[in-house]
Amino acid sequence: MTDQSKEYTEVPEQNPVLESLERPGVPALDEVLGKPFKVLDDGFIRVIDYMGSDESIVQAARVSYGKGTKKVHEDRGLIRYLMRHHHTTPFEMCEIKFHVRVPMDCWRQWIRHRTANVNEYSTRYSVAIDSAQTTQHSEWRLQATGNRQGSAGFAGGNEGKTLTEKERYLQSLAREVYEERLNMGIAREQARKDLPLSTYTEAYWKVDLHNLLHFLALRMDPHAQEEIRRYSEIIGNEIVAKWCPFTWEAFMDYRVNAANLTRLEMEVLTALTQNKTREAIELGKKFNWLKEDGTPKKNRERAEFEDKLNNLGIKAPW
Repeated sequence: MTDQSKEYTEVPEQNPVLESLERPGVPALDEVLGKPFKVLDDGFIRVIDYMGSDESIVQAARVSYGKGTKKVHEDRGLIRYLMRHHHTTPFEMCEIKFHVRVPMDCWRQWIRHRTANVNEYSTRYSVAIDSAQTTQHSEWRLQATGNRQGSAGFAGGNEGKTLTEKERYLQSLAREVYEERLNMGIAREQARKDLPLSTYTEAYWKVDLHNLLHFLALRMDPHAQEEIRRYSEIIGNEIVAKWCPFTWEAFMDYRVNAANLTRLEMEVLTALTQNKTREAIELGKKFNWLKEDGTPKKNRERAEFEDKLNNLGIKAPW
């Protein structure tokens, strides 16, 4: 054996003593565990299980064992730092599992978020849920003219009543035909094909906190469809706020109630803060936001910038 190998083998083995750990619990969330929160006319969402808490995020960020010696205000500060600087990995240490009942058309948007584990009620094996989302006569939204996937305003009262009556007839007929097929012995997988998208489905949806916050940032946005926005607001305000309050506070401060400025916007804003109105207008022309005479073009980016200026109490220079 060489001196080098002997030296190596004689290095004492280091066995760190690990303290015992307790599973983080959140009493505020435990109080609503399994409790259904009603959404729409017959939908709901409830928490089935969860793992982790604000403490788990801090623990992962510090790569430490146990609760450590840090004070609560330091934990809050660290979480806010992580959120502010987009350090997302520690938030993946928390997971939560929901049971949801949701209309199929709303579920189609929901399931596009491909960052969760999902198990949905199957109408191949079971009879479809005998419930469909209904629309009150005052709830029929009109198509937005400036946004092909959005709505703006509502239909008139008489039109709304007609639409609601026809909706009830259509849903009733579709269910009647579906059950008739089942009674005739038609396979469930085929009998279901003409059920409306308003039919409710149910699913278990398990997701980590980082991806859940991304889901909420998109689906709580005022531009999101109202139905899925109502689910998202309950998840955020009634569940995540109780589960990880420091994280929720930081998320609201730095994501939901915040605005990002692009390079183009920063150049125009810099000119405005220096009272260089003419320069700001010339930049608007350069960025194709304005016509040659300085009047606004139809441009979504410019409109979004104007919204940000408005929130800051600053008048657009054009």
